[in-house]
Amino acid sequence: MADEQELLYFNGIDGDRGAYDLPPMTAGDLAQIIEGGEIPENLNELRFRYQQRTAKHLGVKEGVDASRLDESGWGIIFAHDADAAVKEALSELIALRQEQAGDYFRLYSGADGYRPGESKSEFLARHGAGPGPADPEKVPYYLLIVGSPEAIPYRFQSQLDVQYAVGRIHFDTLQEYANYARTVVAAETGQIRLPRQAAFFGTANADDRATQLSAQHLLAPLYLQLRDSVPDWQFSEFAGEQATKAQLSRLLGGDDTPAFLFSASHGMSFGADSLRQLPHQGALLCQDWPGPQQWHQAIPQDFYFAADDLGGNADLQGLIAFFFACFGAGTPRFDDFARQAFHDQRAEIAPHSFLARLPTAMLGHDRGGALATVGHVERAWGYSFLWPGAGAQTTTFESVLRGLLSGYPIGYAVEYLNERYAELSTVLSDELEEVQFGKMVDPYELSGMWTANNDARGYAIIGDPAVRLPLVTDDDQQVKRPVVEMITLQPTEASHPNEAPESRVEEAEENEVNVSEDEMNPNPSEPLRTPPLPRRLQPGATDGDPSQNQADPSGADGLRSFVPPPSSPGGMPLPAEISNEAYQIWLDLYRDWAEHMKAGYENNDQIFQRILKAFMRSHDSTLVMYWILFAVGIGLFILAAILVVVQGEMLAGAIFGGLSVAAFLTYFVSRPTQSIEENLEFITWLGIIYSSYWTHQ
Repeated sequence: MADEQELLYFNGIDGDRGAYDLPPMTAGDLAQIIEGGEIPENLNELRFRYQQRTAKHLGVKEGVDASRLDESGWGIIFAHDADAAVKEALSELIALRQEQAGDYFRLYSGADGYRPGESKSEFLARHGAGPGPADPEKVPYYLLIVGSPEAIPYRFQSQLDVQYAVGRIHFDTLQEYANYARTVVAAETGQIRLPRQAAFFGTANADDRATQLSAQHLLAPLYLQLRDSVPDWQFSEFAGEQATKAQLSRLLGGDDTPAFLFSASHGMSFGADSLRQLPHQGALLCQDWPGPQQWHQAIPQDFYFAADDLGGNADLQGLIAFFFACFGAGTPRFDDFARQAFHDQRAEIAPHSFLARLPTAMLGHDRGGALATVGHVERAWGYSFLWPGAGAQTTTFESVLRGLLSGYPIGYAVEYLNERYAELSTVLSDELEEVQFGKMVDPYELSGMWTANNDARGYAIIGDPAVRLPLVTDDDQQVKRPVVEMITLQPTEASHPNEAPESRVEEAEENEVNVSEDEMNPNPSEPLRTPPLPRRLQPGATDGDPSQNQADPSGADGLRSFVPPPSSPGGMPLPAEISNEAYQIWLDLYRDWAEHMKAGYENNDQIFQRILKAFMRSHDSTLVMYWILFAVGIGLFILAAILVVVQGEMLAGAIFGGLSVAAFLTYFVSRPTQSIEENLEFITWLGIIYSSYWTHQ
């Protein structure tokens, strides 16, 4: 039995504190948390998948070639209220996939799109499909989700991914959607052909057990296995001291950019109240970090590679990347592990769920971007590739990478991870059930099984799941990426994001015909009717970088129009040129401004509550008096009846009866309900006026 007191170290570094996001713990401590774990909602489906693990068809039904879209199908899922302009910006991609998939093409939007709160089972049932292998006759095997994880939740994606090949995209601007569509079309139609080069990048930071384990037991075995068994590929490894930020910048858009990149490192984590969470969560921490023993403060961006480190001239076209790092694909709003560990039902780690900025910036790059990335939603569990008593277990990762290097679609290649998740989830659930009935288990073995299960569950594809590496053939002479011309979306007088005209893509959906690019825009001299989409600025740009400072012709009179860069919280614009020192000053000013506004709204709420309390006091007093008056009238009437009927006191009965009538006349003549309603209406208008004044200010 393994030493229960041996500390387990997990991936992920808190950038604000400079410490581990999840503190090291013993196997025994982790086992106690695990033993209270929840059973997956789709356990029956996972069991079925596990039982079918030897089938050749993987996620799609028998007899269907998953590498061919005309057999396996392709579909795109929008939220029911998605902006039509987004669909228009993706029109090139949609038209191409419709042509490739033919009768097995589906466009789920409007009433057919995802509905709020809908589960995976409800969505499939609504479209005629049920549990089991994907049947393209009903729902295509390849499914691209378009939308934020707030609009279409991560849970829906992960459950759908058990039997289907699922990817997701979500960008801040329509231009990025159009850029991605154009890149995929270029790769699928032979305009991009890349040499067979793969790079492996992995940190082994000083005094950091987590990255030392991943470098030794994940990165190195994968590199050696593939280098020795795939002779037609050229492999390079950048591990340990070579895994610097400067080297990673050369691999992500620089001179050393390969066709495929595998990275293993810590992912950056920030608190929900941190200004760096949205722009830098999931960024890749490099060897520049001195390690946990030598660094005890906030981690600067000099140590990690984030979205705004991608240069304007980055050449990423056709790249597919696999990031083994915490939050490398995205971040959920709530932390399942914290909830399970500390019984906190509101373990909120972000203001809302979001995709990581680095992969989305890679895919939507202005010069043409990457085709897809594979990464983690939530934490990456570094011990997932180590099995107690068996050492390193990299077979699943190796199978995924072999599939990608062999030219399989990325969604089909990562089915090995889905198979691993189904197997581990089934075995782990059975083991936890035995524990509940008194079975004694090795805490180290249980911890290894649990971390491996959570690691396999957390992978997600950012990008179209049907893309594959666009590789050179024997007849190709090209050894460098070509320059594929991007479409620059231009505004028109009538353009508005919520008033986009009905696209020809929707007509294609109704008529089931193919739509060419020329048909999408029948008059090439007229731009597509979309809102203006200016360039994104890069914080840290200097006068010495002409690519950052040139004018944007889409702006009026040649002046650049601005959209907030990834690290521009609150959407506040930055100047065209900004140094790191000035940018830090700007962040400090923004923080002070945010605190001032927060205090102002808190004071506003306190004042309004006091005014409301004063009005409600008089309202409540009036209401109580009317009830007393009503009760007095009823009481006097009963007393008058008793005096007349029981005691025969006619005079006294007439007096009290008269008082009763007077009380009722007073109650109804004064119309108390109307006065109360008017009082409430006045209070409502007071709140509207008061709030409008402060909002306007």
